Amino acid sequence: MASRSPRDPVRDRLLTPENAALVVIDYQPSQVQTVTSMDRELLVDNIVSVARLARTFDLPVVLSTINVANGQQPTVPELKAVLSDSVELDRTVINAWEDPAFRQAVEATGRRKLIMTALWTEVCLAFPSLDALRDGFEVFPVVDAVGGTSPEAHRSGPGAHRPSGGTADQLGVVGLRAAAGLGPGRHGRRRGRHAHHPAARQRLSGSTRCD
Repeated sequence: MASRSPRDPVRDRLLTPENAALVVIDYQPSQVQTVTSMDRELLVDNIVSVARLARTFDLPVVLSTINVANGQQPTVPELKAVLSDSVELDRTVINAWEDPAFRQAVEATGRRKLIMTALWTEVCLAFPSLDALRDGFEVFPVVDAVGGTSPEAHRSGPGAHRPSGGTADQLGVVGLRAAAGLGPGRHGRRRGRHAHHPAARQRLSGSTRCD
């Protein structure tokens, strides 16, 4: 029996290494220290794991900070060590989407599916996510690699834009088709490298999409 034609990894409605980019906003010590919606050490561990998976699959990464030029500390060292090749785009505006350099960096990736992570959920995740959705991007917040200033604020953040976008649970990038060995060529070759990651064993199909 003839096998089915492979799915196009660029046009696929699911996340793939060829159609997604990772956006990382404001993972700085001052922001981390004010998160109360989850354990802060776990939060940092989760975002570091997301970044490692993005590097595994060669995803474009847009890394942004706020007010480092005015004295705020930069990206937490654990995360920056993984994203050492990514330039920190420092801004003064709260909504990263309103910063021209940030917006240009996102558009330069050529990807329309954004795996979005930010602190805090209710502000620096919600604002650019809503704007990106308005501008025709698909947004996939990694809901347990982000945090809010209260549990209520965290819950309200992703919920504000979920009907128009998508969500991923912790390490939702595990849902990349490459992780499941689906598709031809280098997708399959990447499986061995990724499938043994502890997060991959936890959730091989963490990514979901809401229309």
